[in-house]
Amino acid sequence: MAGGTLLVSRSVNNHAYFKKRLEDLGFCQVTVTDLEKDALFFLIRELRPEKIIMSADFYSCSTPYLMGKLHKRFPKIYMAAVSIGNYPVDLAMYFIINGINSYINFFEGYEQFYKGLNNIANGKDYISPAVLDRLAMIDDKPDPVKQISEKQNQVIRLICCGYKDQEIANELAISRGTVANQKTKINTSLNVRNSIELYQIAQNLGIVHLNELKFRPIEYFINPLPDKKYLKRRVKR
Repeated sequence: MAGGTLLVSRSVNNHAYFKKRLEDLGFCQVTVTDLEKDALFFLIRELRPEKIIMSADFYSCSTPYLMGKLHKRFPKIYMAAVSIGNYPVDLAMYFIINGINSYINFFEGYEQFYKGLNNIANGKDYISPAVLDRLAMIDDKPDPVKQISEKQNQVIRLICCGYKDQEIANELAISRGTVANQKTKINTSLNVRNSIELYQIAQNLGIVHLNELKFRPIEYFINPLPDKKYLKRRVKR
């Protein structure tokens, strides 16, 4: 199928419904899939769709990052992210920053949602009003998604295992300042705000797996037992 629309959604039970609704709205040759990563890339090469629509929650907080990578791999394909839930605006704006053509959110109202879908059907860009407002508030627009380096992958794994900055520096034989710099780059590239979000996206990206996590024991400082002379002085008192 050269051309057409590929919808990527995990709601497998609703695939037939989504396909019919999109076709009723004017989308042609609609294919719906829940494939991901390499299997999704293979399907895109096989189908060569004109448009890709992905559920914003498909990879949870990782979706803007992974759609950005998808856009870099297939720059000529029109791409849109669609949310039918309360997707955070601070995260949703990264769809646009990472080169995705459109973002719509059902929570912003029926009229805006279907206006966005009509724009997408006609190949026009649409950005939800809330995301537009959020982007307007930014003085310096963040850089689009970047590839995570192997060194940054190592830092991510150690963070997910509970290592502190100095422990990461010791483990990787780098300075604590380099660790802080790498963490800033990681958070910017992956659009995350804290270690909880980083852990979630690291799992989604396959950087860490549950069976690989080895947490460091807490190193408590244990006071030594008092010497005999000290005890004798305490007894005399």
